[in-house]
Amino acid sequence: MSYLHDKNVLVTGALGGIGSAICLAYARQGTGIIIHDRVAADEETVAALKAQLLSVGAREVCYQQADLGSRQEIHAMFARLREEQRDVDVLVNNAAIQKTSPIADFPDDLWESITAINLVAVYHCTKQALVDMRRKGWGRVINLASVHGLVASVDKSAYVAAKHGVVGFTREVALETAGQGITVNAICPGWTDTPIIAPQIEARQQRLGSSRQEAIRHLVSEKQPDGGLIPPAHVAELALFLGGESARHITGTAMPIDGGWTCV
Repeated sequence: MSYLHDKNVLVTGALGGIGSAICLAYARQGTGIIIHDRVAADEETVAALKAQLLSVGAREVCYQQADLGSRQEIHAMFARLREEQRDVDVLVNNAAIQKTSPIADFPDDLWESITAINLVAVYHCTKQALVDMRRKGWGRVINLASVHGLVASVDKSAYVAAKHGVVGFTREVALETAGQGITVNAICPGWTDTPIIAPQIEARQQRLGSSRQEAIRHLVSEKQPDGGLIPPAHVAELALFLGGESARHITGTAMPIDGGWTCV
């Protein structure tokens, strides 16, 4: 994938979990990496991130802070990138938040925040990145949806609604960009070993009075037949493939990587 060497990859929510793994996968191909997160990382943290990605082959690395719940901050981030002459060739919409609660008890503000970050921000980031992609006649948009973009689970109304929206948005934008050298795809992971599911694991551990590993098996096997958490690196490899030349005719898909969850 040496042709990726002159490309820039923007990964939202990149400080941990799947986002970090995707940054590493693309860095190994010599791309420029634009790390985003909503926190204002200190200089030491940014320096360590840059050193890690540069050490595995990234052409260059920069950090962008923005609250994706704010349209103004998203627009400001892309304005900074344009001022720095950093086009976004590959956009990975990865940032997400989650809360489990029955709908009757779901805090309204939090419901709206989840849909804002998990869905509305995908629209704004994609719209901004498409300006660069259409000008160059090449681009990749990779949306981290979820298995919950394909099926539902109880007590996850905001997350399920947002992720179903991401899958629908992916398909629609794929139609708008077909024939323009741009592909738009969604990845739909099942239970993945990331911080976002830690509260559910801890709750299950307390309920069972069990070890963490036993709690994970109990939680995961309810939905995912293979019974194990998916390593973020496996999701990152799929994201790297979708950014590659071999995937140029793959667009508008929602690809499960879910241990068999959606087989039934």
